[in-house]
Amino acid sequence: MTETFDHIVIGGGSAGAAAAALLVNKGKCRVLVLEAGHSHRHPLLDMPPGIFKMINGSKFMTYHQTEPQDHLDGRVHDIPQANVLGGGSSVNAQVYMRGRPSDYDSWDDLLRQTNDGVGWGWDDVLPYFRRMEGNNRLHNDLHGSDGPVQVSDPGHIDDMSRWFVQSVQALGEPFNTDFNGATQRGVGFYQFTNRAGKRSSSAYAFLAPLETNPNLTIRLGAKVSKVIIENDRAVGVQYRDKCGAHTVRCDGEVVLAAGALVTPKILMLSGIGPDAHLAEHDISVVCPLPGVGQNLVDHPEVPITAFANGPYGYFKQGEGWRMLRNGIQFKLFGSGPVTSAGVEAGALVNPSNPDGEPTIQAFCVPIVYLDRDALDEVQDDFGLTVTTVVVKPKSRGEVRLRSADPDAMPVVSPNLLKHEDDMQEMIRGQRFFRRAFTSGPLARRIREIVIPTADDDQTLRAHCKRFVKTNYHPAGTAKMGQDGDGMAVLDARMRVRGIESLRVCDMSAVPDINAGNTNAPAMMLGERCADLILGIGSAREDRNS
Repeated sequence: MTETFDHIVIGGGSAGAAAAALLVNKGKCRVLVLEAGHSHRHPLLDMPPGIFKMINGSKFMTYHQTEPQDHLDGRVHDIPQANVLGGGSSVNAQVYMRGRPSDYDSWDDLLRQTNDGVGWGWDDVLPYFRRMEGNNRLHNDLHGSDGPVQVSDPGHIDDMSRWFVQSVQALGEPFNTDFNGATQRGVGFYQFTNRAGKRSSSAYAFLAPLETNPNLTIRLGAKVSKVIIENDRAVGVQYRDKCGAHTVRCDGEVVLAAGALVTPKILMLSGIGPDAHLAEHDISVVCPLPGVGQNLVDHPEVPITAFANGPYGYFKQGEGWRMLRNGIQFKLFGSGPVTSAGVEAGALVNPSNPDGEPTIQAFCVPIVYLDRDALDEVQDDFGLTVTTVVVKPKSRGEVRLRSADPDAMPVVSPNLLKHEDDMQEMIRGQRFFRRAFTSGPLARRIREIVIPTADDDQTLRAHCKRFVKTNYHPAGTAKMGQDGDGMAVLDARMRVRGIESLRVCDMSAVPDINAGNTNAPAMMLGERCADLILGIGSAREDRNS
């Protein structure tokens, strides 16, 4: 006998977990969550810096490889994505950022003509952010303190991070006490989704409190093959696990939250997407939507790495006697490097127009830190890496099917830095933060800037092409849009056009990427989608809840 639920959520990541929890809590619905990955309960995932032990190889990550990027001289690079309950929130560096009001106001402007009464402006989404936020320092019109997602200041700050903050101030940037406050501009210390040395993922924040609730069913290792469509309505899901193939049905809605690389893949396997591309793989077209898999946008990231002239930073802090010392300090006193996510400080600046909205975000990592395809470029030693990120990139890529086999990885071409404006912004960001290494307190602690070796345009361009990588924020591959936009996959209520009872609530849905990290926006999208399913168009009415 086929199981039937009220709703089925595909993907138990940041967005899916938030959506499922609200449907169970507020809607009293029977919800099935199908998660392809593993359990989130693992000591290295729980502790803030643990992911640095796993980032270059772990069962908790799926490593998508891009197609050869012609504009990067044929480079192929990785796009790691979570393979675990909680999704990116279980494996990320935990930086808590929401973006700026103009991000969401631009969505609202885009969708206003056909939003069916659903606003996407800052005033519409802010109540969701406040409702889910449990901040340990802030409580005001912009921040909540009682929400399930625990947001905290860094538990430990390395001297290198402090020197970075002071050195950027020496370049004229103000100290910013809250990157989610009145302005993003400046340099300071990020807040993180952890508390007392333990990660606050969406799995812990939203799903763990419902473990004994009979209305919530979670299945791990469940790889979705397709959404079942009957008479232009989503009625169920086919998936496989270690026990074989299964079919489940729902009386309500199917919610796709498998991430910006896999959500479009599942849509296309279900017959929803560009008709010519589906025909190439002998997939019957259920609903021709040319925008599925298009509009892929990600934050491009490029490192600046230097050697220190002394034993500064986190070099070898996770090895040998240092690891034992740090572990004992954490166990006995709840303090020390183990309470740090490894990235404590950062900045948002506009090198061309300091008073304009920031164009570059920076992350300060007190180690020599490179992506796994570049590990042999620089020897491991005491050092500092500052990564620069273009926060509003213009480059767009795509996700396509490799075959009709559900086990086949999608074909991904992100086109990072392909748009010349993005390259120019990155070059300006690299030049600006390279100056920070020779300013203020850092100037006395840096022995040599290893990469890039100079700050002329030719050197910086070659460096960016060699080292650019994902900031782990793919988005936009099933975007919301107006009725007249032929590439819009969703309407303003996150519904797949042409198919009833099917929505997308992860970062695939965004028309454009926000300026900053994407974990918090993904959770907001999940809660917003659940409210829309339950017939609640806005959380403005309970913004103080």
